Amino acid sequence: MKVSVIISVYKDIVALDLIIQSLKIQTYTNFEAVIVEDAQNEDMKEYIDSIKDIKCVHTSQEDLGVRKSRSQNNGVLASTGEYIIFIDGDCLLAPNFIESHVYLSERNHALSGRRFNLDEKQTKLLRNYKMDVKKYLHNFILYNFWQMFDKETRFEQGIYLNPKGFLYAIFLKNRKRNTSILGCNFSCFKSDMVMINGFDESYGETAIPDDMDFDWRFKAAGITVKSCNNAAVMFHLYHKAHDRGNPTMQLQRMARHRDEGRFICKMGLNTH
Repeated sequence: MKVSVIISVYKDIVALDLIIQSLKIQTYTNFEAVIVEDAQNEDMKEYIDSIKDIKCVHTSQEDLGVRKSRSQNNGVLASTGEYIIFIDGDCLLAPNFIESHVYLSERNHALSGRRFNLDEKQTKLLRNYKMDVKKYLHNFILYNFWQMFDKETRFEQGIYLNPKGFLYAIFLKNRKRNTSILGCNFSCFKSDMVMINGFDESYGETAIPDDMDFDWRFKAAGITVKSCNNAAVMFHLYHKAHDRGNPTMQLQRMARHRDEGRFICKMGLNTH
């Protein structure tokens, strides 16, 4: 099965380069990287054009403020894979990340994972290329055992359990926790994205379209959201929290849509 990994980026070329390095060591190789840029930056284009050994698709759009949901819809339309994995442009992937998503995939299901949060020191080392990203991803425990009790890092989310193995089957396969969609680490069949008209672009500069809104819409459409925690492991680069303002009006709009059962959005893939 061909997979499209849709990567949402803005102007952070270094972070994208680290992601590309993590893609180059994936155990599952039948994939394309769909880099969806919420801008039109020439340096970004030059970098993407220079990538070798991975098939890359690049979409861009005029920089008119945060329009992540529209750029993600650009990527859905440009993708050629049967299955889509969505990640953010500041999240590195464990070597078996794609393989785990594919193995756990099911028709009429979406998968949602979580992420380990790198601290500021480790992030600086990686960004300055003073720590080898491939060695880090292959040796997570060695690099991070001292953070085991740091709640901010969410150390437990970085521990990999083989989804084909005995421990995963016993402890994790049928768990009910963390089954809501997290926008930086989830996957589904492309046909299901098309069915609900993709991401709702009417919410503006909020994180609502690719997690809270998408979560209820998928479930209302009969798609079950299943956890892939500790199988599809992801590592989030440190950065200061972004202020997206007060989303009260957008949450009220989402509540109205949910009450009306409007899981097929009016402003999505159809507007492209």
